[in-house]
Amino acid sequence: MSDGYDTIRYETDGEIASVILDRPDRLNAWTPHMAEELADAIGRANDDRAIGAIIIRGEGRGFCSGADMDAVFQTRIDGTDPGADTAGGSGGMPSGIDWVGLMRKSKPIVAAIHGAAVGIGITMVLPADVIVATSDAKIGVVFIKVGLVPELASTQFLVQRVGWGAASELCLAGDIVRGDEAGRIGLVDHVVDDHDALLVRANELAGAFAANPTPQALMIKRLLTENAASTDLHAVQRLESELLRECWATPEHAEAVAAFTEKRKPVFR
Repeated sequence: MSDGYDTIRYETDGEIASVILDRPDRLNAWTPHMAEELADAIGRANDDRAIGAIIIRGEGRGFCSGADMDAVFQTRIDGTDPGADTAGGSGGMPSGIDWVGLMRKSKPIVAAIHGAAVGIGITMVLPADVIVATSDAKIGVVFIKVGLVPELASTQFLVQRVGWGAASELCLAGDIVRGDEAGRIGLVDHVVDDHDALLVRANELAGAFAANPTPQALMIKRLLTENAASTDLHAVQRLESELLRECWATPEHAEAVAAFTEKRKPVFR
């Protein structure tokens, strides 16, 4: 158990918070309880003014082997809800968690994948801002293999990331792809050689995000989320202009301009 959690760990290093899936004996298999703890930890990072970015990663031999077969699937088949009203929630999440909304409204998030990332082990991080994977990671949208369909808006995120054909193949075949192939098709954004390089690259990216002002980062995430699939360019520009006008009046904008004039680095937190 760490800081009151029993399926994850929460650690901070300067401006970066790490949220670590921590059931290594089960390859970090997902449960609704884990989802509650993950949501709490991400909210904790969001509430901490000292934190500028978040890394989500897994302990042990892999990132996440998917939903726990016994604690989730078999429990539901046996007639018991495996968590806090997952039947009334979105995508198997407890009813009180809007996972996709949380990921898109949070400080910049880097997902760091090694080993297995299958089922919800990949769909839960598709809404992250950047995904880094090792070349030998094993990634699979395997829902059809267990008689299910994908969740957490992954059928939209997949098409946006890899295109119609590749998304169809990933979902309809349910095959596992290596991290290097996932990088080639755009399923992940960065591919590194090994676990050590994974942690280095994830921290580099999180550090670059954390160096910038949080209010503007959240605005940019909102723009990317709401405008990505919009076909109304006037509406796209209206939202951009609305947020731009907000930025003009922020202390972060004033600090950036002052730092440029004074030839120093800006201080945003």
